[in-house]
Amino acid sequence: MSQTRIRIGIIGAGGNTRLRHIPGFQDVGGVEVAVICNRSEESSQRVADEFGVSKISTSWLDVVADPDLDAICIGTWPYLHADITIAALESGKHVLTEARMARNLEEAQSMAIAAEENSNLVAQIVPAPFSLDYDATIKRLLKELGAVREVSVVHRFGAGANADAAKSWRQDFDLSGYNTHTLGIHFETVQRWLGAEVDPAWLIADAELFVEERPSADDIAAKVTIPDAVSVLGRYNNGAKFNFDISSIDCAAPVNEIRLNTEGGCLRFDFSTEELFLADTASKKESKITPDTGTDLGWCVEADFIESIRSGKAVELTSFDDGLRYMRFTEMVWQSWSNQCARQEW
Repeated sequence: MSQTRIRIGIIGAGGNTRLRHIPGFQDVGGVEVAVICNRSEESSQRVADEFGVSKISTSWLDVVADPDLDAICIGTWPYLHADITIAALESGKHVLTEARMARNLEEAQSMAIAAEENSNLVAQIVPAPFSLDYDATIKRLLKELGAVREVSVVHRFGAGANADAAKSWRQDFDLSGYNTHTLGIHFETVQRWLGAEVDPAWLIADAELFVEERPSADDIAAKVTIPDAVSVLGRYNNGAKFNFDISSIDCAAPVNEIRLNTEGGCLRFDFSTEELFLADTASKKESKITPDTGTDLGWCVEADFIESIRSGKAVELTSFDDGLRYMRFTEMVWQSWSNQCARQEW
């Protein structure tokens, strides 16, 4: 049986789009990456030449309005995700948008409303990628280990310690919104492991901006609006406590891990090496865990998106509902620390 041909427009061709999305789509039978629209005509043409795409555009509005396209892949920074997603859905096109979902919860909710009003179309967010090979294994182990008592997330890196380092888009509120460093991506990862029924009940947060100006790309002093470090303390609705410690000013050896302390032991996932470890309560000795055979397929986001378009399969990684949850979390964190560590209820 022949496959339905699907033509995709790419809006925003940054690193992840070139690394994963374009080659991922080109590996799926019956899929054509038909047009590239990046920030300039020159960069659009470079990407088109690299991947053998015959058409470029200088306007995302033109790409969204193109009647020959079936779907849009959004690889821009978060500041355009809502506008492009809504316009694409209203134009009858399926949408795969890069994470983070949007700059803030209000924008994310507007995207979710557009998706609901066009429920015949697929609306998907690129998932947090680091644990895909281990997700099913972790969920199995959590069932065996008993109740989760504590979730501890630590990501400490030295990228922000140097005041001479250039300002990143992640440090620009207008481009990134309430998304503070890797806070959302870590929350989303834990969210997958704990399940849809587990949400934060409340949280309090504190943060600090230590370097208020950095050189811009043009070597001009630019105001920084995203905190350098944020700490979050709270509880999930199942009683488990959680803490998130994200800091870009730590000059020591970087740490990037999630620990799940349960009745029966501790699971530790190391993001830097993408390895999983288990320490049981009896021996307290940590052992490396390999993924269960045949349970996870790793990165297959583009293929999953196309399958949902062709078969109507529900989106799993990542749905707009899941995106709304991590956007609500990141906004609650921002509201807490900016209001003198005020407690926020889910």
